[in-house]
Amino acid sequence: MSEVIATNETIMVVGGGISGLTAALEAAECGKKVLLVEKAPTVGGRVGQLYKYFPKLCFPTCGLEIQYRRLKANKNVRLLTMAEVTGISGETGNYTVNIKQAPRYVNENCTACGACGEAVEAEFDDEHNYGMKKRKGAYLAHTMAYPQRFVLDPRIIGTADADKAREACKYDAVDLEMAEQELSVNVGAVIWASGWKPYDAAKIQPYGYDRYDNVVSNVEFERMLDPFGPTGGRIVRPSDGQAPKNIAFIQCAGSRDKNHLKHCSRICCMASLKQTTYVAEQLGDAAKSTIYYIDIRAIDRIDDFHQKVKADPNVSFVKSKVANIVGGENGNVILNGVDTEGYNRYANEHDLVVLATGMESTVPAGVFPEGVVINEHGFIDADACNGGIFGAGCSSDALDVNRAAQNATAAALRAIQVVNQVAGTEG
Repeated sequence: MSEVIATNETIMVVGGGISGLTAALEAAECGKKVLLVEKAPTVGGRVGQLYKYFPKLCFPTCGLEIQYRRLKANKNVRLLTMAEVTGISGETGNYTVNIKQAPRYVNENCTACGACGEAVEAEFDDEHNYGMKKRKGAYLAHTMAYPQRFVLDPRIIGTADADKAREACKYDAVDLEMAEQELSVNVGAVIWASGWKPYDAAKIQPYGYDRYDNVVSNVEFERMLDPFGPTGGRIVRPSDGQAPKNIAFIQCAGSRDKNHLKHCSRICCMASLKQTTYVAEQLGDAAKSTIYYIDIRAIDRIDDFHQKVKADPNVSFVKSKVANIVGGENGNVILNGVDTEGYNRYANEHDLVVLATGMESTVPAGVFPEGVVINEHGFIDADACNGGIFGAGCSSDALDVNRAAQNATAAALRAIQVVNQVAGTEG
């Protein structure tokens, strides 16, 4: 890897999802030098794992293509993938950031031809598909990956598979001598945009995610719809691969719950409403959807989308916090609870259950200088005590894609003000 040059007039952006990309590009297009650090082999983040956005139901490839084009065209952004920030010290306008970069074992000669992937035999759970399918030990993260470059899983290094990958490459792109590197850079401001992760559905024990095959999370359901996903774009029951006929969507699975995530994750209601349209589009009148909800939080313009879904005769709404899920026959499950509008007990059978799992912060502990304010939910607060460190997107709160991008733009403007002050002082 070539030397990374950064100064206290450089803005570091941590995380290459939609928020990190937006913040980095907005700052770079204002003429600022930006160092963009991403832990994964590719940028794109959670948006790259979606099938469609709400409320327009367009594909996220559109938005990512635009951001990738801007990124490729802007020489003010230096991108480090497979890199993780391990510590930040210093003060506003003068931070020292320590970075650990894992080896990709594939250099810039790679053309993404796929020969290395065809040569290796070892397979591992595919992270992009939440472990619902396998990938090879030499792989491209997904079809929209950027950089469009393969990576070797470190678990095959030192095995015959690694040698096979190297021998299969016609471009001398496989470099088995790559090693982990530790970097220390100086920057003037830091935008933290490490995004979010789905709350672990297995922790919600009454819902039986780890006991019943046909209880899945909403992010797993989303991957089913992707033609390159684990089911080839088909909505199926994991137990038997058959199309479901009676699907339950359970809201606030791990959110607004003192035993799990106290905060409202904001996207879950809209995500489930969106996913009922997938059912309608693919299965038509052959399948029914039922949404179990505490209340539907669809505000402003997206309430129109909510009302449109409510008008679908194949979609029902039950105002209730489901108490528990138990096993039924033929892989079906039974939802138990009380309808809080009529206060009637129910035991409703469904052949597939989709849990709207909450949005959990990925802001780490022990990385920031003392004084940076992280709230009880794990998000970075907008606080003057943070100095030149700013949360962006879902590192600052639970946000949908649109609001995350707006928030990231605001973070970029704040970071620009910091480095402008540095430049003014030194000038």
